Amino acid sequence: QVQLVESGGGLVQPGGSLRLSCAASGRIFRIHVMSWYRQAPEKERELVAQITSDGNTNYADSVKGRFTISRDSNKNTVYLQMDSLKPEDTAVYYCNADLSLSRYSPSHRYWGQGTQVTVSS
Repeated sequence: QVQLVESGGGLVQPGGSLRLSCAASGRIFRIHVMSWYRQAPEKERELVAQITSDGNTNYADSVKGRFTISRDSNKNTVYLQMDSLKPEDTAVYYCNADLSLSRYSPSHRYWGQGTQVTVSS
């Protein structure tokens, strides 16, 4: 069974920084794309950032220039460095991995349990 475990959330003041981590474990053959999503109260879940196995990245306009996604493929881990945080960044942040369990199996998407990020003075 595949598990995604996030860590690094918490309470931070506006302008501060946090670093989220997400480690994938289990019988994984290959991780194609790793992503971070977030969901604020009474809002839909939205894509924050994603990174492919080739290292290509994509960011939501609202976080460009402030957030940086990176991955350590050897550790099946993705990171989200969040700088210049704003109150509107407050949300539960979810890790997502699009991965294959074997060479010939189709890819599936797996979710972590989420980690709370609160930006407040």
